[in-house]
Amino acid sequence: MTQQSETTAGTVASHEGATTSATVAARGDDAPAPLSPPSSLSPLSRPAPPLAEPRPPGERRVWPRSFHDRLTSPLPGLKALARFAREGSVRPGKEGLADIPRLPVAPAPAPRVDARTIAVTWAGHASWVVSIGGLTVLTDPVWSRRILGTPARITPVGVPWEELPRVDAVVISHNHYDHLDAPTLRRLPRDTPVFVPAGLGRWFLRRRFTRVTELDWWEAAELSGVRFDFVPAHHWSKRTLVDTCRTLWGGWMLTAPDGQRVYFAGDTGYGHWFSRIGQRYPGIDLALLPIGAYDPRWWLSDVHCDPEEAVRAALDLGARRMAPMHWGTFVLSAEPVLEPLTRVRAAWERAGLERDDLWDLPVGGSRVLE
Repeated sequence: MTQQSETTAGTVASHEGATTSATVAARGDDAPAPLSPPSSLSPLSRPAPPLAEPRPPGERRVWPRSFHDRLTSPLPGLKALARFAREGSVRPGKEGLADIPRLPVAPAPAPRVDARTIAVTWAGHASWVVSIGGLTVLTDPVWSRRILGTPARITPVGVPWEELPRVDAVVISHNHYDHLDAPTLRRLPRDTPVFVPAGLGRWFLRRRFTRVTELDWWEAAELSGVRFDFVPAHHWSKRTLVDTCRTLWGGWMLTAPDGQRVYFAGDTGYGHWFSRIGQRYPGIDLALLPIGAYDPRWWLSDVHCDPEEAVRAALDLGARRMAPMHWGTFVLSAEPVLEPLTRVRAAWERAGLERDDLWDLPVGGSRVLE
């Protein structure tokens, strides 16, 4: 497929997403829609579109100057910015921070498993150590104590860097500072394979990484038999004052040689992409989904799931299990620090789902997929 045809396909998809977003916005309320019944965890009825052939690793590509056409909702305008300025800080008050000592933390090394077994360890925020197909993959690795513009992390890193197994690959969802952390990435050997969104490769090449693969939505690459598919998300990108949406954003589907699948959502709001991802990649064994940084909803609903939406996303995906993330690490918004956990547990129970299929891990916690 040529770059022109890829861009055209993405434009069509973004227009569909904008229509969906507008329909949701037209409801004019913040109440969550009713959850799908547990039966929606079964395989989706429509046949899955064929998957793309894996692209060559490290391929040099030419991308559009902007990915604004991929937005599924408009970025905040002057009216929203004025309201944000009027209402002041989007951080919890004293009562909302009081539960920091109660946040679940259990730092430990990641389990060592064989090539036929999948294991995940939550290092905090959106950083996971994923063992799949004999590879150790890091997602959005942030081992720093502090990121730009945000108070220091409120829980320790779940896995000390020195206790990590050899890192075989890194996946990045987008370029926001809490997902793309330069000090952490400097710790990696420069020949570590990295899989990144379209347009973000030059950031890594400037830092002398030598095995950088950029992908568009619905594209894939392979490493040692493990398939890395880049999939859409309801989000955006920005790292400086002049680069809004200059690089793409999304999530990653990791598929082992035996077909087991782990979906890493990255950073995303709720919307139509989840059902489409579930249709294209049936049989997701585990979905790593964000549940935090959602309050106030008028400001953040387009780009961050709340806990109830995350459960709905797991249902839309047809995922067998869900592991919450993107909470309990950095204070990015106004909800009380422990609220995402209590709300996701309640939403899971209301949906009638098996309690053992909600992997609500402490920071540093691990689970092995059996």
